[in-house]
Amino acid sequence: MARKSDFTLSTKSLDELFSSQEERSEAKLTKIYDLPLELIDDFPDHPYKVREDEDMMQLVESVKERGVITPATVRQKEDGRYELISGHRRKRACEIAGFPTLRCEVVDLTRDEAIILMVESNFQRSQILPSEKAYAYKMRLEAMKRQAGRPRKENSSPVGIDFRGKQSLDIVSEETGDSRNQIHRYIRLTNLVPELLEMVDEGRIKMRPAVELSYLEEDAQRDVVDEIDMNDATPSHDQAIRMRKFQSEGRLTTEAIQAIMSEEKPNQREKIILRGDRVRQYIPKNIPITQTEDYVCKALEHYAKYLRQRSERDSR
Repeated sequence: MARKSDFTLSTKSLDELFSSQEERSEAKLTKIYDLPLELIDDFPDHPYKVREDEDMMQLVESVKERGVITPATVRQKEDGRYELISGHRRKRACEIAGFPTLRCEVVDLTRDEAIILMVESNFQRSQILPSEKAYAYKMRLEAMKRQAGRPRKENSSPVGIDFRGKQSLDIVSEETGDSRNQIHRYIRLTNLVPELLEMVDEGRIKMRPAVELSYLEEDAQRDVVDEIDMNDATPSHDQAIRMRKFQSEGRLTTEAIQAIMSEEKPNQREKIILRGDRVRQYIPKNIPITQTEDYVCKALEHYAKYLRQRSERDSR
């Protein structure tokens, strides 16, 4: 009588036995889908602005001609919708172009892993405003610190951070090139009221006085905004330091702010203020904000030369 074999081959083993290595590798690849735009939500508190400027219009034309070449990155949420991690400009370009879907790579990430990837992918932009950098640094460091307190799982996402004894701040500093102190300064900017933070983005207030102002209470910051509008002059580093000192001593009143801000500063006599949003659209994106003044001066020199030549022609 034949005896039933004690050996049983599992279905998984059969699948592996009769499938090719190529098929098994293909099954592990992340899939690309054309997802309906109506199912894709923007990343919560996304720190990077999507501007409908000349670059966006060029992207829209590119999408119309060739479609989305590089897929956006999304993760699926518990409610079945998708959260956009990377590709907010591509999504907006598709909306403007009238496309109903967005080509996406769907990845399996935790919220903190998604935050880290979102910040990293957008940090490759050629132009990043101080406010964008400030909130991006803050979000990423908070996510990394939460990750550091969790045990590392086997086969975890490649986005996961292996800290190996390093502090989160050291890792971000090594990857971005900004020093620990500079990263701290950027994060301090998130404590500014929106009006002051916008002035930092426009280049009207420099980093050092902005950091000092970030320590002032909200009411005091709004008094500073009022004085800037009244005197058409922003505080110097020294003035910002004194206002912070007055606050620590309990002496920073509206009158004290008015007295400090009404002081005439040599660097603000006959000062011409150009709004960043108006000037920036005429400056190539590869010109850093720190070189904006030189670029504008050279452009004015060329324009002045043109006016002189035209005047000479008209007088002949």
